[in-house]
Amino acid sequence: MTVLLWILAVVLVLVGLAGLVLPALPGPVLLFAGLLAAAAAEGFAFVGTKTLVTLALMAVLALVADFVAGALGAKRYGASPRSVAGAAIGAVIGIFFGFAGLLLGPFVGALIGELADRRDLVAAGRAGWGATLGLVIGTAAKIALGFTMIGLFLLVRFL
Repeated sequence: MTVLLWILAVVLVLVGLAGLVLPALPGPVLLFAGLLAAAAAEGFAFVGTKTLVTLALMAVLALVADFVAGALGAKRYGASPRSVAGAAIGAVIGIFFGFAGLLLGPFVGALIGELADRRDLVAAGRAGWGATLGLVIGTAAKIALGFTMIGLFLLVRFL
């Protein structure tokens, strides 16, 4: 049983790390689940309730930061709700086009959404930029919190 828990923990942590940059995967949640499985594999002997609650709060904070950063970035640059939705759709579609798609997908999606709402190219460009900037800031926050989660887990486990 312990070996299976460790395998599950490693898989969840790796998929969780990928999910920190891929918008289609709930990275922080998967990362937390992997760390929880790792703690369970050792019978919670080293990583206990306080650490797990802290890690869970960090995972929730990472999810919230991602949504808030995207929304604030779009709103700051005057994006309409269609533009924000377009940025989210563009981010998901962008996954299939590699790193360039991850960067350009939200911009193009927001641009199309804004053009559908207002038909003003300058405003659409600003909205696309804001949505992309928000996505990048949100992703950076998720990555920082994700690696901090791993660092905290390792610190508690080995010290």
